[in-house]
Amino acid sequence: MNIKLSSIFRRNFIAVAAVFFASVVSTPVFSDSNGTNSMIKMTTSKGDLLIELYADKAPETVSNFLQYVESGFFDGLIFHRVIKGFMIQGGGFTPDMAEKANGAPIQNEADNGLTNEVGTLAMARTGDPHSATSQFFINLVDNGFLNHTGKNQQGWGYAVFGKVVEGLEVVTEIGDVATGQSGRFSDVPVEPVVILKAEKAAE
Repeated sequence: MNIKLSSIFRRNFIAVAAVFFASVVSTPVFSDSNGTNSMIKMTTSKGDLLIELYADKAPETVSNFLQYVESGFFDGLIFHRVIKGFMIQGGGFTPDMAEKANGAPIQNEADNGLTNEVGTLAMARTGDPHSATSQFFINLVDNGFLNHTGKNQQGWGYAVFGKVVEGLEVVTEIGDVATGQSGRFSDVPVEPVVILKAEKAAE
């Protein structure tokens, strides 16, 4: 999959949803060394997102994400995994579900104090805590069980590095699309949701 959440995590999500949905934690706005955060405009086939990146809290993750943005890597890729009431995931597959070659993995920065709340961006990864490359997900709800709890295999969590500050209704719309099976992949939108372009927003 490439959150990549295991089936156990999927079951845990259902089990703890009632607890975590009830609590709302506000993520503060953080500034980088220049006093302002990088802003990304992501144009999708469902509408536009404005994303604020928290470089002071997740410097390696933000730098990695910006390299993909500035190289045009995300342009033409899709949100290939959508689970209503959970998250939408993109940054790795073309509309025909071919995986795009990406760069080297980065260090997990989930211990930065930011939490997986509604609208936040976090890095997708495999079971290896430090395996994130280009894929990311946007939380549709407060997914507290994805947060960092300890520097061990089970506790690393998923690194939050940004937040959708405009266009959350677009994220919600994507989260509501019909999904199905595509080859070995599940939860794939029946009609591709395409990232037409990701770029730095004009200041």
